[in-house]
Amino acid sequence: MSLISALNWRYATKKMNGQPVAQEKVNQILEAARLAPTSSGLQPFKVIVVTNPALKQQILPHAYNQAQVVDCSHLLVFAAWDNYTEQRINDVFSNMNKERGLPDSGTEDYKNNLIKAYVNRPAEVNFEHAARQAYIGFGFAIAEAALLQVDATPMEGFDNAKIDELLNLSQHGLKSVTLLPLGYRDETGDWLLNLKKVRQPNSSFIIEHQ
Repeated sequence: MSLISALNWRYATKKMNGQPVAQEKVNQILEAARLAPTSSGLQPFKVIVVTNPALKQQILPHAYNQAQVVDCSHLLVFAAWDNYTEQRINDVFSNMNKERGLPDSGTEDYKNNLIKAYVNRPAEVNFEHAARQAYIGFGFAIAEAALLQVDATPMEGFDNAKIDELLNLSQHGLKSVTLLPLGYRDETGDWLLNLKKVRQPNSSFIIEHQ
């Protein structure tokens, strides 16, 4: 299946049937998120995978009782760094140079410029920047799920602070950004399944300067 065909197949599934998604497919979706591009290659986010039914039930009321949270096979929580710090940026570049077999001196100037630009900004500005990187990985995960014909429901409607507390994200220097339940559509109970996919036409979506 081409990506365009997969994107036409997918929709924001409103009701899932509770069937499990094979771990191999979940791993592929996670790998797509891991391989997504991020600003300066910093990857300032992580993905938390929730399969514990009791924990899903705890999350449910803080996600406005959206049933996909408990009916899904795996609930992915995309969480961004709460701030950029000198140590975090140093760690990224140290690992990058180690994996590439390069001396740290080769990236020292670029790394120091990033530290100078990021570290003195307000934490909230840095979190918002990191969250935008998390959204890139989020999009890649949605696309890979579609290619695998795994249903996924992008969610922003939840109480971030409560989710952060339940998952102890502050201990990891993280704040939740988005949720992505993975599963399979309930073909008899999902009202959205058979509705036409509607997007802006190219004539209004694309602006060309020639």
